[in-house]
Amino acid sequence: MRNEYALLAVILALTAVLLYAVFFVVPPAEGLGNLVRIAFFHIPVAWVSVLAFLVSAFYAGRYLRRPELRSDAVSAQSARLGFAFVLLATLSGAVFSKLTWGAYWNWDPRQTTIFVLLLIYAAYLMLRAVILEPRRRARVAAVYALFSFLTVPFLVFIIPRFYFSLHPSPVINGSGTVQMDSVMLRVLLGSLLDMTLIYVALLLRGVRKKEDSHET
Repeated sequence: MRNEYALLAVILALTAVLLYAVFFVVPPAEGLGNLVRIAFFHIPVAWVSVLAFLVSAFYAGRYLRRPELRSDAVSAQSARLGFAFVLLATLSGAVFSKLTWGAYWNWDPRQTTIFVLLLIYAAYLMLRAVILEPRRRARVAAVYALFSFLTVPFLVFIIPRFYFSLHPSPVINGSGTVQMDSVMLRVLLGSLLDMTLIYVALLLRGVRKKEDSHET
């Protein structure tokens, strides 16, 4: 508990600093103006969703090697958080789309692949909901989580690059170099760290609550 409170304090302090930096330090971007500020939320939540799905798959594999319900709890909680973060990425992307292109949704390649990802992990959550026996649920969900994660790199990083997209170029371009103002880059890296810490705090809290409910 003490570590969780310390982590929360770090998150609050870092979030406050980053909010000030995003709104008062980061300069407008060429071609995007002040709309670039949305990216300091959109990119971190998208990053954390991938991280969360990776952690879910890792603990799913761990459960299949050694069936411990804690591994299943971590895998399930991480998948739930991944779904929540990818939903936030979708919503923030839709807002950006409306402000820049005039429509919340236009089936851009990145919007389409992220929609498919939402469906895949919504099915994971439904699968867990309909299987009542804990051991069977954990085993089936673990297999599904592993196969689901195989789609993540293709849907997030690979397939969208094969098609024309209105989506702004990624931070790391095709040549592997970073094209971003140095101030923006530092604030973005801080935002990625902050969102990652938020994910870790939520994961730890969710797993602890699950374990406490089993004890009672």
